[in-house]
Amino acid sequence: MNPSKPAIAPSQEPTLPEASKRLLPWIVAVAFFMESLDTTILNTAVPAISAALKVGPLSMKSVLASYTLSLAVFIPISGWMADRYGTRKVFASAIGLFTLGSLLCGLSSSIHLLVAFRVLQGCGGAMMVPVGRLTLVRTFAKSELLRAMSFVSIPALIAPMLGPIAGGLIVGYFHWRLIFFLNIPIGLAGLVLVYMHLPNFLEKDVKPLDLVGLILFGSGVALLSYVLEIFGEHALSSGEISGLLALSIFLLAGYVLHARGLPYPLLQLKLFAIRTFRAAVSGSFFTRLGMGGVPFLLPLLYQVGLGYTPIQSGLLIMPQAMGAMALKIAMQRILTRFGYRAVLISNTLIIGLLILAFATIGVHTPVWLIVVQAFAYGAFSSLQYTSMSTLVYADTTEAQTSSASSIASTVQQMSISFGVAIAGLTTAYFVPSSSGSQAAPIIHGLHEAFLLLGALTILSTIVFSGLRSGDGADVSQHKAIHAG
Repeated sequence: MNPSKPAIAPSQEPTLPEASKRLLPWIVAVAFFMESLDTTILNTAVPAISAALKVGPLSMKSVLASYTLSLAVFIPISGWMADRYGTRKVFASAIGLFTLGSLLCGLSSSIHLLVAFRVLQGCGGAMMVPVGRLTLVRTFAKSELLRAMSFVSIPALIAPMLGPIAGGLIVGYFHWRLIFFLNIPIGLAGLVLVYMHLPNFLEKDVKPLDLVGLILFGSGVALLSYVLEIFGEHALSSGEISGLLALSIFLLAGYVLHARGLPYPLLQLKLFAIRTFRAAVSGSFFTRLGMGGVPFLLPLLYQVGLGYTPIQSGLLIMPQAMGAMALKIAMQRILTRFGYRAVLISNTLIIGLLILAFATIGVHTPVWLIVVQAFAYGAFSSLQYTSMSTLVYADTTEAQTSSASSIASTVQQMSISFGVAIAGLTTAYFVPSSSGSQAAPIIHGLHEAFLLLGALTILSTIVFSGLRSGDGADVSQHKAIHAG
């Protein structure tokens, strides 16, 4: 779409050229890939960066946490920004901020500068995901939304798997600064495509920004994310951790009380009265408590437990991405045939069983069996994430989509932090500190952690049992099949 054309109000049917409509999922998918990759690629480069900046490896925790914190703070405002200034302008600004932050991170000469520029990166990343989803929801009809969402969800699955491998290769053969410089050409190309093909949806009557709500919710979420990042470490005492946790809960509770008395709060909590929205968002949160720890545990099992190299470990995880892409072509048919309720209940159960199956991997497990398990896990995970992300918008109106996207993205970010924290705590609990580098107790401890995470995932099926067989039929077309 030419940027000189007037913006489109969501109540109107956009006349988006067919070529732009076909390219739109690719543009959003590339932005999702950049944001998802950046959260994982840095992990393997921590030792090299800390040595170059002459700080201890533990000091790099602030570099990793600062990005997560800025995501948590700025995601809630993304919906209002898109309504006020238009999806194209906000999405382009998000890519621009992320690209500029990447350039400055690559040029950083101290840990303090790197932390500051990671916050700038996070500001851009916080806008990309929810505004990208919002643009898709307003561009595609509900009957087309599942196909578009299933496509853009694949990068979010592939990027965390490629991150550790890419980070290791860059640090091993090039320079750590290249990790950040890689985003620059992708970001510049994305900006051109955004201004050529992204529609600029905006609201005619934008409500005033809830500044008090932003302060309460943003600070509460940021503090809770920080507590989860440092949970299990000895940087703070248990009393200090408990105090920060209580303060974050107090701030979030204060936001809930504040939002109840406002006609136009920062986030429309009344959306949770919609059965499909409530099941999708809360189901996503509880499911990710188990699934979120798997990317953290598998590399530990393969490298520390089984003795594989980082590259070999990454190759064993790669089949997950292949499984995710392989099932993409069948997702529409699966949801059309069975509906959201049956798919989410059965698929969550299958994923829980697959996580339990990871607890059977040991030194004598053949590589082909590990590959098969990874492929199956990737395929069913892809179906799970796509189903949950599309069900969010099944019964929301166009006026509610921006707030729905902000809530869904915020809960997703929080659930990822919770998932990693639970994985770290279970590993620390089950792996004895006296085991040293001995493989047997480490493998046993990781197996116990997989059993716990698998059980949590299976229990999360309870959330989806509240759905009805016809829920989400406008998206899955399940009703049309049975009506015929």
